[in-house]
Amino acid sequence: MKRPSPRRAAFGAVLASALFALWVMPVAAQNPTTAAASPPSAQSTRAQQFTLANGMTLIVKPDRRAPTAVQMVWVRVGAMDEVDGTSGVAHALEHMMFKGTKDLKPGEFSRRVAALGGRENAFTTRDYTGYYQQIPMGKLEEVMKLESDRFAHNQWADDEFKREIEVVKEERRMRTEDQPRSLLGEQQNAAVFIASPYHRPVVGWMSDLDAMTPQDVRDFHQRWYVPANAALVVAGDVDVEQVRKLAEKYYGSIPARALPVRKPRIEPEQRGIRRVEFKAPAEQSYVSLVFRTPKLESLDGESDAWALVVLSAVLDGYAGARLDRALTQGPNRVADSAGSYAGFIGRGPQLFGLDGVPAAGKTPEQVEAALRAEVARVAKDGIGAAELARVKTQWVASETYKLDSVMAQARELGSNWIQGLPLDASMQMMSRLQAVTAEQVQAVAGKYFGDDQLTVAVLRPLPPDKNRRPRPAPAGELR
Repeated sequence: MKRPSPRRAAFGAVLASALFALWVMPVAAQNPTTAAASPPSAQSTRAQQFTLANGMTLIVKPDRRAPTAVQMVWVRVGAMDEVDGTSGVAHALEHMMFKGTKDLKPGEFSRRVAALGGRENAFTTRDYTGYYQQIPMGKLEEVMKLESDRFAHNQWADDEFKREIEVVKEERRMRTEDQPRSLLGEQQNAAVFIASPYHRPVVGWMSDLDAMTPQDVRDFHQRWYVPANAALVVAGDVDVEQVRKLAEKYYGSIPARALPVRKPRIEPEQRGIRRVEFKAPAEQSYVSLVFRTPKLESLDGESDAWALVVLSAVLDGYAGARLDRALTQGPNRVADSAGSYAGFIGRGPQLFGLDGVPAAGKTPEQVEAALRAEVARVAKDGIGAAELARVKTQWVASETYKLDSVMAQARELGSNWIQGLPLDASMQMMSRLQAVTAEQVQAVAGKYFGDDQLTVAVLRPLPPDKNRRPRPAPAGELR
């Protein structure tokens, strides 16, 4: 599946989930014992979580506004669980999951879902892999049978892999190697992270894709696609008890297996600025700054991560925010665009990013200085109460209705589970973000943005390659 920037995506998904949970329909952690004491009207719309006999998690969220349902399977395995030499294997396995089982021929899974009137796809990130189908609610049992079969019995011939790995390589060419900023981001990540597996790209290095074998993919599936390492999320026009029975029937019968022990890979402290210079054919230069910042470790403890999220929104959370006004407007503007993002939550270390595209006649160095000056201004002068209130109001206005869908609800619940958070985590997160003060934002602006935490990456444009020929269309589906 096409993937946005992992850093922006992670921040956006978590913050969006928080907004949705608080302002649209809060969910609360339930179990069969405590749920019985709730009023029927409240019970019928709450997410409920169960553990199947084999250790697999089941999360069900009724929403009866439309006769549709979403099934998602989340596996707590992604690019960060790979080892050197097999980068990209998590994503390659995602592709191969569509290539059959003992009972299904290659491509038949997708054809059957389409015949049911549904749509489906999958996604791989650093932290997890997910598979989903959205179907008419009366077809849920049929897609549960299909999905549980491929989770447990993924099976395909070596020749099928040899064809599909070429599709994966083409995906890397089109989405990374043909995109100068994507290549720059890949090299910046490799410079930022040393011990952390986040230094490898999700799609994999091309040399690893060239050397990958069918057995590499099969071994990865055998190792990580374990019931205790997965969650089934069902949201929509469904009955909780009926879904639970179907889940036990189709997923609960998958044999339990031990989950491999994950060894810690602690990122060493950065002790000085790092710089990446990258040259490629491009129309404009570009500069990206990333700073090491703390991630959210728990919902209960104190963390500067909350204030860093608010700082990012103050800088770039709405049209006409600080970066937009200071860098892209007026006669002395230095950038055509400028942005900010705050890594908030994830299985690995997180970053705070600033980036910009220099305006005509301006240099990446001028944009870099202007970006850092805006953070320094917050550290020196702080932010006003009205500005802070606008940021918080803007979150609600921009995110609430966009996420008013069963797919968004399933995504929220699955992403929270991946991080080991409770069902009501999004409501708690929004509450904590709303409680952030202007003084806390000013404090973090002065704490985390020195040279020792910084890695700068600059794209230096080269003229277009006049001898380059258009690439032929890929032979398979880019997921």
